[in-house]
Amino acid sequence: MAIVEAISRGTARSSEHGVLKRTAIDKRPVDGPARIERLGVAGDEIADLTHHGGIDQAVYAFAREDYAHWEDELGRPLAAGAFGENLTTVGLDVQGARIGERWQVGGCLLEVTDVRIPCAVFAGFVDEPHWVRRFTEHGVPGAYLRVIQAGEVRAGDQIAIAESRAHDLTVGYAFRAATTQPELLPALAAEDRMGRELRSRVQKHLAHHPDLSEPHCAIAP
Repeated sequence: MAIVEAISRGTARSSEHGVLKRTAIDKRPVDGPARIERLGVAGDEIADLTHHGGIDQAVYAFAREDYAHWEDELGRPLAAGAFGENLTTVGLDVQGARIGERWQVGGCLLEVTDVRIPCAVFAGFVDEPHWVRRFTEHGVPGAYLRVIQAGEVRAGDQIAIAESRAHDLTVGYAFRAATTQPELLPALAAEDRMGRELRSRVQKHLAHHPDLSEPHCAIAP
């Protein structure tokens, strides 16, 4: 059974990293229920509204199981929210989630829309050398989610796949397409639930490669 380990939020503060020099990446678990609304967790701040947040990136989810690799490599435990996620999951294959699938999380219905692309602010927050390259090469980014139905969520709430998608365009696939393997981008074109940022990458790729048609989604077995 998949459950919520923690629901986290943070406040904006000054930062030495990034252009804006402010960030709200430092998320801390909420004690008790938190309401997830159209634009994310109530009380959670987003400093850089140009590159983060919005309807298509309202909630960021990362799996406890995917922290295991980094705990081993970094030699230290990583608390819920350590990568700036709002939703830390247990027992859910976030990496294998299909773009467009929907999760029932407590009283909320959420939809997988996009992937997290590492940046200088993230690197500065984690404070590890060559972090952007290392995170990208590992290829396990976590997922951004759109809020389809607002509601309350608390630690221990069950997570269920409310609706799957008839393709194999997973979070892992989308991250590779958006970073190291742009030739994979056209296959995403048929998924109409993807987020704005991911769709922009697809459209730019197709504009530069007009000979490529927009293929149908791969049908899952």
